[in-house]
Amino acid sequence: WDNADFSRGVGTTFYQEFSTLNTAKPPFVRDVEAKIRRYLRSSYSAAWTLKITWEKAPVYAAQTDTRKTITYQAVLTTDGFRSYILMLYQDGGMQWDYTRLASTNVLIGYT
Repeated sequence: WDNADFSRGVGTTFYQEFSTLNTAKPPFVRDVEAKIRRYLRSSYSAAWTLKITWEKAPVYAAQTDTRKTITYQAVLTTDGFRSYILMLYQDGGMQWDYTRLASTNVLIGYT
């Protein structure tokens, strides 16, 4: 994510917080719980979830080209004991030309 460049006023970053410890869970949080249960084969009930969206983010350095963008999300969630992150990328949404980046050893993901 460090190669996104919002300095030219193109693209948007926003977030939404869901505190669901003692409240009804919205469909988005129920979907996150279902994904964790399905993929990790674990019982899970979220107490808190944060969704961060980078929409139409141009590649660094934006002064060269702001037409090629990417939309992606990070969803952080915890039950108070275990924490998870879901990294979601728009299907077919990677418009950056990674061959033109300053660094060519580009990875999507985390360690």
